[in-house]
Amino acid sequence: MSEIPVEPLYVLSIEEVCWGCALVAITLAMHGFGMLAVLGVNQKLTSLVSGLFPVILAGWMIMLVHLTEVMVWAVFFLWKDAFPNASVAYYFALNEYTTVGSKFNLPLNYRLLEGMIGAVGMLTFAWSTGVLFTLAQAFQNRQIESYWLRQRKANRDSEQ
Repeated sequence: MSEIPVEPLYVLSIEEVCWGCALVAITLAMHGFGMLAVLGVNQKLTSLVSGLFPVILAGWMIMLVHLTEVMVWAVFFLWKDAFPNASVAYYFALNEYTTVGSKFNLPLNYRLLEGMIGAVGMLTFAWSTGVLFTLAQAFQNRQIESYWLRQRKANRDSEQ
């Protein structure tokens, strides 16, 4: 009969909770400013460019915001010597942030952060989805309005 491996005892520390809360707050603040920037750029660009390009640009900007947020977590992991290099730290942070998971683990004294990064990733992706949905809905409404205006004009022209 094979033995089940036993994990070392994990004790939650106030330091870990504080770091986790600080990283979540930083991530959400960055995301808030990022989403405001996306909306602001989209509003200015929509008046200059019609079509789907402003929505696509918003998608690119949202992705950049997410990747920057992941970088904050990766830098923290590097600072705390949780990983040997930036590549592994970023890979781990991105996989946890997207809730894909990773073959790597944090040191035992920072295990709580693995769940916290996944939770904040879900929150920010939901927020981003809401912003992108709003922009896509506005684009669709403009297209429908434009179509109906063209139809009305065509009907008036044919009546004359």
